Amino acid sequence: MNQNAIHEAAQELIPASEWARSAFRRVWDSALSALDAGIAGELTWKPKKKTRSVQANACMWAHLTDLSQQVNWHGHKLTAEEWKEVISAGLRIQRAVPGIDGGFVVLGVRTSRMSIAEMADMIELIQAFGGQHGVRWTAPKWMQEGCQ
Repeated sequence: MNQNAIHEAAQELIPASEWARSAFRRVWDSALSALDAGIAGELTWKPKKKTRSVQANACMWAHLTDLSQQVNWHGHKLTAEEWKEVISAGLRIQRAVPGIDGGFVVLGVRTSRMSIAEMADMIELIQAFGGQHGVRWTAPKWMQEGCQ
């Protein structure tokens, strides 16, 4: 089980406020111990937006794999990774810059940094696009909640 899955499972058991309070308490206690030992330091807290779930990520990749296996895009079969670039480009304006040896490089969107709402938009766009191209989705039943 990966770290994200463990974290998400723990959060389901412990309310977010208790989880945060416990984490801050451990950090604060460690900082006090360091100060008592004569070690100076600095604590910083930087809020972060909550990002996609492991289940939503699995759903996205299952759908992208379905696209890669079922859709011919302007005479090309694209990989799931290439479909991720094409679909994510539909969510945000992207820039294309000249490549080192010619051609162009499209500066893409990192799905790992997407918020929950952005990932929902990504999955919705994949499903809409796939629906227009007759894609049959093969995501397993356990994944269906992340696909909503």
